[in-house]
Amino acid sequence: MAKSTKTIADLVRAWKSDGIAHVQFELPDMHGTSRSKLVPIDHVEGYAHKGLNMYGGTVVLDTASSVVANTLYNEEVNYADQYLIPDLETAIIVPWLDRTARLICEGSWEDGSPQKAAPRWVLRQLLNKADSLGYAVKLGLEYEFYALSPDTSEPYFGGLHIFNTLRNRYIPLIDQIMDEMPKAGIDLITANCEYAPSQFEINFAPTNGIVAADQAFTFKNGVKTIAHQMGQNATFMTKPFSDTAASGCHVHIGLIKKETGENIFLDNSDHDGLSSIARQFIQGMMDHTPASMALLAPTINCYSRFKPHTFAPSNISWGPQDRSAAVRAKNSRDDNTHLENRLGTGLSNPYLAIAAVLAAGLIGIENGKEAKTPKAKSGPAEENPNYAKLPTTIEESLLALESDKKFSSLLGEEFVQAYMTMRWNEVYRFRSHITDWEKQEYLEVY
Repeated sequence: MAKSTKTIADLVRAWKSDGIAHVQFELPDMHGTSRSKLVPIDHVEGYAHKGLNMYGGTVVLDTASSVVANTLYNEEVNYADQYLIPDLETAIIVPWLDRTARLICEGSWEDGSPQKAAPRWVLRQLLNKADSLGYAVKLGLEYEFYALSPDTSEPYFGGLHIFNTLRNRYIPLIDQIMDEMPKAGIDLITANCEYAPSQFEINFAPTNGIVAADQAFTFKNGVKTIAHQMGQNATFMTKPFSDTAASGCHVHIGLIKKETGENIFLDNSDHDGLSSIARQFIQGMMDHTPASMALLAPTINCYSRFKPHTFAPSNISWGPQDRSAAVRAKNSRDDNTHLENRLGTGLSNPYLAIAAVLAAGLIGIENGKEAKTPKAKSGPAEENPNYAKLPTTIEESLLALESDKKFSSLLGEEFVQAYMTMRWNEVYRFRSHITDWEKQEYLEVY
């Protein structure tokens, strides 16, 4: 982690003067969920210096919080502790919690070696690679979510009311989120109801580097906490209902030349307003779509999202301003020109979603070849039969990740082994489960 200009002594002193009594040492796990320990303020400085001990396999738990063998951080190290090292640049007072501050951490072993499977560590290595090439990475993430009754797990209203002014603020939860998030340093820019009953999207301004992922992590976990406090359930589950829209996470990305501040995706002499580097980045995303989907669509449930005519992609495609394409070129012909990868799902981990997009794009730049995948020229990309189809299951994506050596090498061997083992364990658990559909279809008649 970059050395902070803050000191823990200064932070603790300021927090005490603000009446803070507790500090959450938070670890982003494989799923983007916050795992943490709550530390009384008087013990924060000591733990920040020496590291806060936590079970070392926490970061590789599966979605059921099961301990999974062969993920490198369990029986292989005798279930040893890791030590949470806080990034002081992530320090905030959490406005929706009582007298509580927060520090985002990464785990290290007792000898000081990092947990290289940790999602935040993986993303930082890729951002460092971009930095070594002379690029700052500008990022924005758009997460959709459902607000549901905790008693019935059903929506609070029915029908399709996208952008309907009444529905935008139909439940007090939305106003509460809009009030609280800016106090945590998250610059909200829009909020609206989405294309399903009780589904919403609240967007925040783009920012550079790891901060963008940290803010998305804070937003997702904060939304769930605020909803819980208000007696509701906010879920980022990709497809909670078979007959309504899925929740996505579009990853917006641009590259800025560090020396000049120039947007290197922009070229107004080009007929599409896109530079050669932008087209190389696009081709990288096209070439490595199957493998990247193991991170962008990380669960079994996510693959119910990718259907034609649902504003979700169904093939490996790109096009200027095309909402049906896997990659949408936001070619505004000014410094806002950037690329939007639309494959991410509500269940994606923000650190890994960004890592997937950035890794694929950087490979494209290193290859130095402009997009051989043609842009969608007429009609939506999803209706073009010439584009290859997306993987239809998590199994296909995991196999693609395993076989795509160039892509997986950028993520790191340690991460890929831990991640693949954990995800396959989830698949095996699901495939051994008898669903309600199977019982209804076969039990009585046959």
